[in-house]
Amino acid sequence: MGIRLESVLILMIVVVLTMTTMLKLTDTQNHKNVSNKELEFKHTTFIEVDNIKMRAKAFSTYGIREKGVLSLENLTYHTPNIKKLSADKGRYKENILYLDGNVLLDEKEGFLYSTEHAKYNQKTEILEITSAFEAKMGKNSMKGKRLYYNALKKEANAQMIDAIVYTVDK
Repeated sequence: MGIRLESVLILMIVVVLTMTTMLKLTDTQNHKNVSNKELEFKHTTFIEVDNIKMRAKAFSTYGIREKGVLSLENLTYHTPNIKKLSADKGRYKENILYLDGNVLLDEKEGFLYSTEHAKYNQKTEILEITSAFEAKMGKNSMKGKRLYYNALKKEANAQMIDAIVYTVDK
């Protein structure tokens, strides 16, 4: 009396089916390292145009877009109304450019503003300096706590300022 081959095969099939239903087949890699990068670039110039002319131009040495926020390093930004706006770091979110570290605004035919933190609204073309700032134009100098600069009207409104202004005698 031996064991029949059919019995052995049925027993093996039952064991294989039982093991496969009990095994959990999942990816064992750590999912915490998954990046949400939408875009990454180095040494790139962006030019924004409409149907008639160039609206803005930006250059960055490194940038990455994650979760809808564009983060930039060594940013330089130009518009027809702003000669140069630069910063060590910038974040662009919903038409507002947040600038941090060595922020410089060089007006066309005007002051050179320097600060550490500012934000620029691309729609309204208003730069809001949110930390202490210094401005220079020739011998004229100004220091203050906050500043709002309207690039369209070329008007600046500042708070808590110390200024030295030279005027022409008439």
